[in-house]
Amino acid sequence: MKISSKNNSENILLAIVVPVLDEWKSLSLLLPILDRNLNRKDFAVEVIIVDDGSRLSFVEIDFVPGSLENITKISVLELKRNVGHQRAITLGLAFVAAERPECQAVIIMDGDGEDKPEDIIKLIDKCRRENFSKLIFAKRSKRSEGAIFKFFYSLYINFFKILTGQNIRVGNFSIVPRKILRRLVVISDVWNHYAVGSLKARVPYAVIETERGKRLSGSSKMNFVSLVTHGLSAISVYGDTVGVRLLLGTSILILLSLVGVLIVAGVRIFTDLAIPGWATYVSALLLIILMQAVVLSLFFIFLVLNNRNNAGFLPAKDYQYFISEEHEIYPKK
Repeated sequence: MKISSKNNSENILLAIVVPVLDEWKSLSLLLPILDRNLNRKDFAVEVIIVDDGSRLSFVEIDFVPGSLENITKISVLELKRNVGHQRAITLGLAFVAAERPECQAVIIMDGDGEDKPEDIIKLIDKCRRENFSKLIFAKRSKRSEGAIFKFFYSLYINFFKILTGQNIRVGNFSIVPRKILRRLVVISDVWNHYAVGSLKARVPYAVIETERGKRLSGSSKMNFVSLVTHGLSAISVYGDTVGVRLLLGTSILILLSLVGVLIVAGVRIFTDLAIPGWATYVSALLLIILMQAVVLSLFFIFLVLNNRNNAGFLPAKDYQYFISEEHEIYPKK
């Protein structure tokens, strides 16, 4: 197969990375739908399922993709342990970068159906229009979750902006051309959060509007604890920035505490407004706040320095330690 990004009429080879944790039922329903939507003849598609430590493996449940017409190959990457959704994505990307050198672009999507298969064509076409030079994110213009989830998700978005100064409006559903893939797999930040790590690395990207699909089976595993963990993972990518912002905040608190102590001393010495004993209590309270602010400042200073000194996880080099085995399940040999 001839692969070229210079001529859009030529065939290209794509890989679809799907992280899975006990979602075999949804995945079995998704693959035929995905296959029907990939009925164009100008590209070939391989699906790489990243099994993120499912309780039952694809072998135990006798997972069979069925008869497919447009998907040429399906492989399962069995991980040695559960690493979480974001890290499973990173391992899949690193695997494709190292083991599929002929692959021109990688699509990342969930296996539950909420990333709509028909939107893959939009991602591919947009990537082609950008000459395979930009990462293309699918931004959800309409969400389908309940009111409580939307409320806490909105809190997360705003809290993230306050701490980091950045907006985060995209998720995992995206297409990564090989040019960008080679950059991502040497970025430690994507280990904690794929989308935020990509944005922080300043890789060129574009966005298309999509709507969230409906789950094909079961219920979402994203609960309050999962959302908090997800949010903290995203914020950790900007650990340096968060540390500096909090350091500035504690510095302002130290300054205000010192000004308060001076005001109390001035009122006590130069006026007759003082109530017996009040100056001692107020000064003691302000000094306690001052000492706590100093301790917090030192903590944030060491946090920033520690983050800058740590080498972190390097996907291109370290991915192999987490992959137990690759299983080719379609077509069966």
